[in-house]
Amino acid sequence: MMERRGVTRRHVLGSAAAGAAASALTGPSEAWAAGPPNIVFIMADDLGYADVGCYGRPDLKTPHIDRIAARGVRFTQGYANSAVCSATRTALITGRYQYRLPVGLEEPVTTRFTGGLPAEHPTLPGLLRRAGYRTALVGKWHLGSVAKFGPLQRGYDTFWGFRGGTIDYFSHRGTDDKPDLWDGDVRVEEVGYATHLIGRRAVETIGTAVRAGRPFFLSLHFNAPHWPWETPEDEAESRRIAGSNLRHFDGGTQATYHRIVAEMDAQIGRVLDALEQHGIAQDTIVVFTSDNGGERFSDTWPFTGRKTELLEGGLRIPAIVSWPRRLPAGVVSAQPMITMDWLPTLLAAAGASPDPVYPPDGIDLLPILTGEAAERPRSFYWRYRANAQAALREGDLKYLKIRDNTFLFDVVADPLERANLKARRPEDFARMEASWRAWNATMLPEKPDSFTESYTGAQLADHFGVQGPAPLRPVTAGEAHR
Repeated sequence: MMERRGVTRRHVLGSAAAGAAASALTGPSEAWAAGPPNIVFIMADDLGYADVGCYGRPDLKTPHIDRIAARGVRFTQGYANSAVCSATRTALITGRYQYRLPVGLEEPVTTRFTGGLPAEHPTLPGLLRRAGYRTALVGKWHLGSVAKFGPLQRGYDTFWGFRGGTIDYFSHRGTDDKPDLWDGDVRVEEVGYATHLIGRRAVETIGTAVRAGRPFFLSLHFNAPHWPWETPEDEAESRRIAGSNLRHFDGGTQATYHRIVAEMDAQIGRVLDALEQHGIAQDTIVVFTSDNGGERFSDTWPFTGRKTELLEGGLRIPAIVSWPRRLPAGVVSAQPMITMDWLPTLLAAAGASPDPVYPPDGIDLLPILTGEAAERPRSFYWRYRANAQAALREGDLKYLKIRDNTFLFDVVADPLERANLKARRPEDFARMEASWRAWNATMLPEKPDSFTESYTGAQLADHFGVQGPAPLRPVTAGEAHR
């Protein structure tokens, strides 16, 4: 259910009174009078569920992200399709489970991976371009570093950003220490802090699109707050870790992380201001979300776990959408949703449709957002090769497997995933384990040679006893690791 209210950390997971959104709705005829909406899709990188003010974090100010929530709908049960970035981005751009495509089996895509999205597979930007939209990606791609698998070849008219998983905020080099800043398919060099450059380019892209007089789709994918842990004052840290893989487990602080998030929030503010200045804010859909759960310095309260883990903290993400022309403002929704829902939702808002040959696994959320349809239970499935993880969210229950350990949680009543109900509710456990197996049989099998990553006890002190990534062969739910 959806509700309007102020948000505190205590009730950030609460449900809302039914029907609260309906009174503020604009009728469909008025909503479409201005033509198809523009779309700005903002994705943070490794941002934790509670790393923004409107999700209850008391010590980190994000006024501009909070502006989006104040003008729209904030989901409290938003999920990422994966616990790592490129797998989630595969689901975002296709609207389907990432496990249907080889690129989605990489956890995540690395520089050794020479594949990408198949040319024949429809994508969100490609389908919107077919519907008359100008399409642009500013920021992170991470769905193939080889040119023939780049964003210009997969539906975007323009691209400015980086192809890999991360770049240094100052040198703009990737984890392989190679320059990774591109304007289209041409490598470029620019001086400046990456978050600032991305924000500036986004504002310029909006201006160009407005002058062209066509609806536009802007994917604004920040590097922040992904490591390396560098604020605009940390160029010395950039020099210190130059030539490394940028992870620097000896770097970063809470203060540094807060500043990285704040700098991203400020650039989002510039983008929102640009929409206002061009007079198109009312007719622009703005989405803000993250690609997976938080990493080292993130706040994932009230969940446990983090990036690379199928615990709620690795999967729960902030998810916010505003569309002043049509959606209510200041609403909190408890509707479960997932990254792959954005494709059918945004296509519906644009008056377009998915390719029937590649039907989405996600759903169109618009009827629920507008109050035309009731909220409903959902089922979401995950697997993650590192530590042989499997998960299924079905209604309020969650089946979870980590190596040889299996669990059943009520993640609404017990978001910390502490009370294992497997023995108390054996029928539910057996049903959900069987359901996960049946779903898994419809996906591509795991590849023992695909990349997967997790954190060990040597890297993170709260992972004591964890000694490495996945087994060398796939392990299915209920099967013992040998």
